[in-house]
Amino acid sequence: MNNDDKFLGLICDALDVCARYRPKFGRGGKSGVSLDEFQGLYQRDPLYNWFGLDSPLVYAAHKAAGGMTSVYRQIGMACEWVFQAVLQDTLGLASEQAKWSYTVPSTTRGKERTLSLDGRIPLAEIRDTAKAKRVRAWLDEAASRVKLSASVARRLKGSVFEVRQGYKSKDSKRQNADIANAANAYANQYLPVLALFSIQIDDDIAERYVKAQWLLLRGSVAGSSIDSTYAFSREVLGYDLAAFFERTSPTIKRRLQSIMKRLLQ
Repeated sequence: MNNDDKFLGLICDALDVCARYRPKFGRGGKSGVSLDEFQGLYQRDPLYNWFGLDSPLVYAAHKAAGGMTSVYRQIGMACEWVFQAVLQDTLGLASEQAKWSYTVPSTTRGKERTLSLDGRIPLAEIRDTAKAKRVRAWLDEAASRVKLSASVARRLKGSVFEVRQGYKSKDSKRQNADIANAANAYANQYLPVLALFSIQIDDDIAERYVKAQWLLLRGSVAGSSIDSTYAFSREVLGYDLAAFFERTSPTIKRRLQSIMKRLLQ
């Protein structure tokens, strides 16, 4: 399977959002604040004007800081899109089959919330017998890694994935939501998997997910299919995702460097 152009297009589409980033300075809206608007806003503020915070350098600093947040966010989005595409292409899944969502009651009476994860492998939907057997064998090994009982492991009908470029945030709200996701995944007989594309994760966060019986796949090139995202892709899905990134890295780097120059102007 040679989908370099397809996957590279997904990555570039995500990154190009960063090039349009402008800081909002608490003004809301989607378009952000231009340099002229920023200077008018700060010049009307006595304190900021006295300190000279209406300087274009201050605007550039805000743009660069917020732009980097946007870059990391969009890299995460690119990883999610590519991962979903790989699941579909390698296992012959339709778009909806490769996604998973569930509803929970909301605090607002009569309302429900729909929560979703970034990927799904439903064993029953894999038509290729050899691939289905490979996924089943991986599920058994993964179930052993997260210390599931034999009876629970036998009932697993697939896996669901939360995909991240990395995980350095200490946001407990996000972690609590993921712990709840794991409980719902197991209730629906799916193994929850946190698939990182980088090795960036805080040790305390990693430990919390492991204790909640998530299978943690890190973005290491070496390793096995139950601890490395790239080994999982290569050995279970049959697609060498690390080799794809190595082939397309020069193009991705040029794209990102161009975007960073615009953010720093």
